Formats: sequence, structure tokens, C-alpha cells
Amino acid sequence: MQLEIRPDPAEVGRARRWARSRLAGSGIEADEPLAENLILLVSELVTNAVVHTGRPAVLRLSLPGPATPAAPSATVRVEVSDTSSRAPVPRCASGDATGGRGLALVDCLADRWGWSPEGAGKSIWCELDRCSQPRESAAMACGGGLPAYEGLAFEAV
Repeated sequence: MQLEIRPDPAEVGRARRWARSRLAGSGIEADEPLAENLILLVSELVTNAVVHTGRPAVLRLSLPGPATPAAPSATVRVEVSDTSSRAPVPRCASGDATGGRGLALVDCLADRWGWSPEGAGKSIWCELDRCSQPRESAAMACGGGLPAYEGLAFEAV
């Protein structure tokens, strides 16, 4: 399933609402940590596409069907494609900066993430495994204690 995103910051809220509305049919409850992380990841990736490219984008969600005893775990995939061919580049964000931590959050919250060229643009994706154990908090990853991220954040352009 996919949603066309206009190059307007108001689209971020619309993308979150759209993603939430898709969760129930997949068996993911709105108050599950997976759902909360999924909505945050949608918000970060759509924000990056809208703010840093100023071009339309496409949000895609791949949600599993309801869990069953035979298939208790599943993977959720979030993908945002835009028409900018510029690769994500690391950037340093000071402790007082109001932005620049989007992909650091994605790296912390997602089980996997990456990007690839797509047509004349690119696609940035991330995956969440329903059966994953909780990971370090995003606050820890974004300057709160993990040396690998100290003073470093990423910007998708």
C-alpha cells in the first residue's frame, strides 16, 4: 500500500494518520511498541523527504497479516521514495540543534534500514521485526550515552 506525499510539511501528519489507519487490519494494536515505533519511523522518513528535497515523495508500507500460532512474527517495512538522487549524508548536530537526528533515530529504532537508487531518485527504507526485543532508546542513540552517535546525526537529502 502506498500514499503520495506532496512537498509540504503538513503532509507528515497526514502520513502518520494514514499509517495508523492501516495498522488495525494487520493485527498490530495501536498501543503496541511496534506501532509507536512504526509511526515515529514514518514521521522521520517522510519529514526527511519533504524538508530536504522539497519534492513529492511516495510512502509505502508493507504490513503483515494478523499473527497466528503458525506465524507469530512478521516484518513491517516502511519505505519513502523521492526524486532526489542525493544520497543520505552524515551531519553533526549539536546538543541544542532542533533537527538533524532523523536517521540516527531510524538507525536506533529499526531492525534494519538502508537506501538505494530508484529511477532518477532514491528510496530509503527500514524494517521492524514484530518479535524483536526492545532496543536502546532513541534518546540514548541521539546524544544520551552511545559513543557511536555522540555529536553525530544524519540528514537524508
